[in-house]
Amino acid sequence: MSDIRPFTLSVPQAQIDDLRHRLDMVRWPEKEPVGDWSQGTPLASLRELVDYWRHQYDWRACEARLNALGQYTTEIDGLDIHFLHVRSSRADAVPLILTHGWPGSVIEFLEVIPLLTEPAEGMAFHVVAPSLPGYGFSGKPAQTGWGVERIGAAWGQLMARLGYDRWVAQGGDWGAVVTTMIGRQAPAGCAGIHVNMPLGRPTPEDMASKDPAVLSALQRLGYYQEWDSGYSKQQGTRPQTIGYSLVDSPVGLAGWILEKIHAWTDNQGSPFDALTKQQICDNLMLYWLSATGASAARLYWESFSKIGDGVVTLPAGASAFPKEVIPAPRAWAERGMPNLVYWNDLDRGGHFAAWEQPELFASEVRACFAAMLGEG
Repeated sequence: MSDIRPFTLSVPQAQIDDLRHRLDMVRWPEKEPVGDWSQGTPLASLRELVDYWRHQYDWRACEARLNALGQYTTEIDGLDIHFLHVRSSRADAVPLILTHGWPGSVIEFLEVIPLLTEPAEGMAFHVVAPSLPGYGFSGKPAQTGWGVERIGAAWGQLMARLGYDRWVAQGGDWGAVVTTMIGRQAPAGCAGIHVNMPLGRPTPEDMASKDPAVLSALQRLGYYQEWDSGYSKQQGTRPQTIGYSLVDSPVGLAGWILEKIHAWTDNQGSPFDALTKQQICDNLMLYWLSATGASAARLYWESFSKIGDGVVTLPAGASAFPKEVIPAPRAWAERGMPNLVYWNDLDRGGHFAAWEQPELFASEVRACFAAMLGEG
């Protein structure tokens, strides 16, 4: 525990003033010539968010909330890792490491942490929520090599360093990939995993299937590849190039991220149906203040085409939310998770499950690990 250092956020006011100046000085493009999101983030939606960010948003409230939860850093494999660590008051609580993805951050877990650590009933958890390398207040790798396999191994070291000898892991988006890697690596102490973005690829037989669930998954996979994956191609091939805009322009950063919040949440037409402007701006600030637009994008360069088809040997569970970006039917997921002990298809929620539906997400995590560990 001597390697664990408390971390307190105290952003200089000059950084907040600089952000406001940049927001004041934005040079807007013309309005898009379409009436929807098909060309990207609409001018009116981004103006609405930026106006809130400039005139109503209060970073200090978010800063105080993060500090109150308990933030720490520790060096693992030569890199500082930032993480939240919130212990339950329950003696029987199970240690749980939660991993976010892109374009999210530990902000995704602010509402769900108390539901996991201090539930009214059922299983409780000690929550560890690290910031991925190059994200938030974790260090930015100066050399290549920090892909999902290395991150998974680092998370095992983190849990051991915290003194947890029996723990579980959960993740969505890149967090699901990292958690899947943990399930493949089976580090000492990890008793099982849960993901809310189950990984799975179609086989030639699937391509000829008439099963409605398979057909729907194939259709959505095709849409993603054709119309929704430009960001991943850019970040997976030239992250430095897009990084200049993301680090220098807060409006550019907001437009890049808001498009995905709209596309990947379970909303009624507006991203603000699923998440409040405050929640979105809290998340933007973790990219803006830390200047991690480029470093976060590099994870795609490191790992997007290198996930592979390994097998999770640990007990595994998955929750399938209806607005997931690339849905994987249970049969696809089971090929990589043969010891799948929990699966549930939900009727609401999207890619950012913990952020959008914290109560439903918490109940899914609890149900999965209660079934897996025979507790709760």
